[in-house]
Amino acid sequence: MKVVDKKYILPFILVTTCFALWGFANDITNPMVKSFSKIFRMSVTQGALVQVAFYGGYFCMALPAAMFIRRFSYKSGILMGLGLYAVGALMFLPAARLGSYWPFLAAYFILTCGLSFLETSANPFILLMGEKETATRRLNLAQSFNPIGSLCGMFVAMNFIQARMNPMSSGERATLDDATFQAVKAADLDIVVKPYAVIGMVIILIFVLILITKIPLRKNDDSCVSLAFWPSVKRLFANKAYREGVIAQFFYVGAQITCWTFIIQYGTHVFMTEGMEEQAAEILSQRLNIIAMVLFCCSRFICTALMKRFRPVSMLSAFASVAIVLLLVVILIGGRVGVYSLVAISACMSLMFPTIYGLALKDVGPDAEVGSAGLIMAILGGSLLPPIQALIIDGGHPSLSFVVPCFCFFVVLAYALRRSHKPSTDIKP
Repeated sequence: MKVVDKKYILPFILVTTCFALWGFANDITNPMVKSFSKIFRMSVTQGALVQVAFYGGYFCMALPAAMFIRRFSYKSGILMGLGLYAVGALMFLPAARLGSYWPFLAAYFILTCGLSFLETSANPFILLMGEKETATRRLNLAQSFNPIGSLCGMFVAMNFIQARMNPMSSGERATLDDATFQAVKAADLDIVVKPYAVIGMVIILIFVLILITKIPLRKNDDSCVSLAFWPSVKRLFANKAYREGVIAQFFYVGAQITCWTFIIQYGTHVFMTEGMEEQAAEILSQRLNIIAMVLFCCSRFICTALMKRFRPVSMLSAFASVAIVLLLVVILIGGRVGVYSLVAISACMSLMFPTIYGLALKDVGPDAEVGSAGLIMAILGGSLLPPIQALIIDGGHPSLSFVVPCFCFFVVLAYALRRSHKPSTDIKP
């Protein structure tokens, strides 16, 4: 059975490009927690407000995006998302001129309102590009290109931002007089905004390409079902698989973002305790973060292939269990072994988002747009959980802070176990 119907090949390629684009945005942003903490002489907790603004945009715009898509089309939703993405990225230019932290948070918020439109449109659209039996595999295939964009974002962050910023440590910056500090800050902000300005222009080009390309609109297969918004919400939350899927997705995204955001913080801490300079420790940690994303990317392609033989829900249970064990190593052993275990967790996370997404939406029928919005709103976990971990780090317990993602993976495991007794129509056992 084909994973993608022939008539959807070109739309599949174009929409899959958007998966790479929001992967880029996510992973050029994660290192910014550390960078903004240095640039503005803030605590880790204050720097983590980047993630609050970033994932808060996902939460706030998901339901409006669903209503917009239902009123118009998936293509319109994708174009709106690309437009907001470009506006948010280009807002970094005036934010740098103002030289304040808050305009950057506003830019991140608008940018991720665009990403919310993109994800709310693209994920259910991919599920519909073929037979229902291959929907989870199809979404895993499309999501496999997300970490490719993430790798590009990490590469840009490491080589065009972190490596070019002033090498002074956070402690050295704290001793600068105000005039010198303002000069250093302005120079660093100029470095930060350039990649965002470039990606903003790239997004505009892709917007034009999709605008002029004909993409088939979704046709409702069940015209007797009311498509009013609130009846859809009531039907969705009466669906146990969907309701619990939203909760699992909230905690999964929280686990993913805490692991990827604080791999740099944790790695820097470990390497500095071994006598390494702060900037060198940050660069090494960023390289390990890139290795983690390579593992994530390769594992996603491998998992997509394995789903021909194994049930997705069984694989979800196994990978969540391994992630918990690796996090216990980080918490209880720490050091370099802990850093390498944290890197290895990325291989476990690779199949989780699309698999939870596919399981939750499998039987929602024409409520897919609203259902997708609920799952995108669950990305709020990436906004709320990193500050909790940051508070533990600021309290002087970097290894212990990973109890936060460890708990999150327990929730994912519980969801997988609760769904595992249900027969799967996605893959033959």
